[in-house]
Amino acid sequence: MKLQKGYFFLVVLLLFTAVACAKSTDGAVEKLAWQEIHNGALLVDVRTQEEYDAGHLEGALLIPYDQIPQRLAEFGEDKNRSIVVYCRSGKRAGVAEQTLRKAGFTHVLNAGGYKTMKAAK
Repeated sequence: MKLQKGYFFLVVLLLFTAVACAKSTDGAVEKLAWQEIHNGALLVDVRTQEEYDAGHLEGALLIPYDQIPQRLAEFGEDKNRSIVVYCRSGKRAGVAEQTLRKAGFTHVLNAGGYKTMKAAK
């Protein structure tokens, strides 16, 4: 019986993980991101130089996610300013968001991926 309980727990855990990782298909995050951008948010592409060169959102500042700690001054002194970050899928943007929050920035939005943001415009 213990083995069956273990499998049940594993299946439930995997289902919760899958639901938590599922992407939003309603475009709400992208719509919110574009609203923030139109209201003056700093738009930051956290991908690599090569990805940025292959295509990026107009007006986006390139600061790769792993360079953020060394380049915090480029985000300005206003810790309450709106910042929108994006990457290819949202994973690196999530890391960037957490890095910025740890640095004291309070209004940071992970907009997800470049292609979905471009399509939502």
